[in-house]
Amino acid sequence: MSTSRIRLGVNVDHVATVRNARGGRHPDPVRAALLAAEAGADGITAHLREDRRHIADADIERLVREVPLPLNFEMAATDEMVGIALRHKPHAACIVPERREERTTEGGLDAAGQHNHLAPRVQRLREAGIRVSLFIEPDRRQLDAAVALGAPVVELHTGRYCELDGSARDAELERLRKAAAVCAALGLECHMGHGLSYDNVEAVAAIPEVTELNIGHFLVGEAIFIGWKASLAEMRRLMDKARGI
Repeated sequence: MSTSRIRLGVNVDHVATVRNARGGRHPDPVRAALLAAEAGADGITAHLREDRRHIADADIERLVREVPLPLNFEMAATDEMVGIALRHKPHAACIVPERREERTTEGGLDAAGQHNHLAPRVQRLREAGIRVSLFIEPDRRQLDAAVALGAPVVELHTGRYCELDGSARDAELERLRKAAAVCAALGLECHMGHGLSYDNVEAVAAIPEVTELNIGHFLVGEAIFIGWKASLAEMRRLMDKARGI
């Protein structure tokens, strides 16, 4: 069991989803980010989608300006999003696949198949001092592609692990463990995220090579019942427990 503390990145997208369902300014994702900082979050994640279905451009401006935590800007590999990232200079930019019809990100980026499209965009972000991450499947071909693209960080997609049960879940967890070990061997910083909850986070948080988990939708949903800061505090407790802290 690793005793190093694992970082918690809190995704505030779905605070904005609730706001946008009715319009207006409430609930405010920037306020959620400020409270997350008080509750022990180590960073804030926000995904500015092409259709602006939750996070808006003004939210990104305020998150950069008002929140004293590093911002992980989730983005599609488009010229529009690269331009926005270059303007605001977030701490990190995590490149994710994006399809307009999907409800949420449905799988990892094909970094290997999209090398020629991704390479100049990764380079522009890195030249601006933005730490580039690729949201990919726990697959050796994709990990090698991340190295070839010069991305220092990968976020491994945990969605399949979270959706499965029994021996199938155990097999997917082992796949994540092996991929995390490969990350270390390749010199990649390993993050994980998507679908994590109180019920499944400990096994992932216990993987020693993982340095950060990014969690959002579950925390926003749980906050309805126990409160936002309490929701984050319990996730922080479970992650620390997994690391023996």
